[in-house]
Amino acid sequence: MATMESLIGLVNKIQRACTVLGDHGGEGMSLWEALPSVAVVGGQSSGKSSVLESVVGRDFLPRGSGIVTRRPLVLQLHKTEGQSEYAEFLHAPKKRFTDFAAVRKEIQDETDRITGRTKQISNIPIHLSIYSPNVVNLTVIDLPGLTKVAVEGQSESIVEDIEMMVRSYVEKPNSIILAISPANQDIATSDAIKLAKEVDPTGERTFGVLTKLDLMDKGTNALDVLEGRAYRLQHPWVGIVNRSQADINKNVDMIVARRKEQEYFDPAQNMDI
Repeated sequence: MATMESLIGLVNKIQRACTVLGDHGGEGMSLWEALPSVAVVGGQSSGKSSVLESVVGRDFLPRGSGIVTRRPLVLQLHKTEGQSEYAEFLHAPKKRFTDFAAVRKEIQDETDRITGRTKQISNIPIHLSIYSPNVVNLTVIDLPGLTKVAVEGQSESIVEDIEMMVRSYVEKPNSIILAISPANQDIATSDAIKLAKEVDPTGERTFGVLTKLDLMDKGTNALDVLEGRAYRLQHPWVGIVNRSQADINKNVDMIVARRKEQEYFDPAQNMDI
């Protein structure tokens, strides 16, 4: 275990060094792309942000309608001793963020710095490190949500541009794909699974996450997906319950949200999963 922790730490340092030198992957062969990575893939409004915030245990990602993630976010998590939690951006190395609302604003501002206040995307990543006793040592890459149509203010090529960007991260054989799919949509229409199936047809490096289980129509269930009958992967599917938009608006914290999720999965309380 100690050896694995050291290896993850080394990979983190190399990725940071590559980013500083302008090597951020997504543009053909490079050292950055030769390193192992976890790419988070999902359609818009699939619950991608909620999954990442649950992993971190903090609200820190921008939210809204349309394309919210417009640049890749390289998120490095560092497990620390003690109770202090803080974040640092590679583009602002001398500033330590302890207010995670300020982290969200900095992501928005740094996105706008490259893309302007438009709905366009950029493949230049934002590099964020979070130090906390409540995380595991891990690097994940949050990518723009896959979409099917361009909306007002977007170029007609935006659908293809996003897919090409996401594909450039997940088609590498050393990339682990965290495929996010909402349970209230047919798995056959899942953007994440469609792309994962193309680049990882055997499912060896794809981990499926089924979100929004509590939003399924009454009388339906997710057993076929969770048990691998609808789409089989080499690894078990994981089902989760996101915080609702009402919970987010009320600033319901992660501890309360996780308790509500546990209650939902309690067989004595819910028999429709």
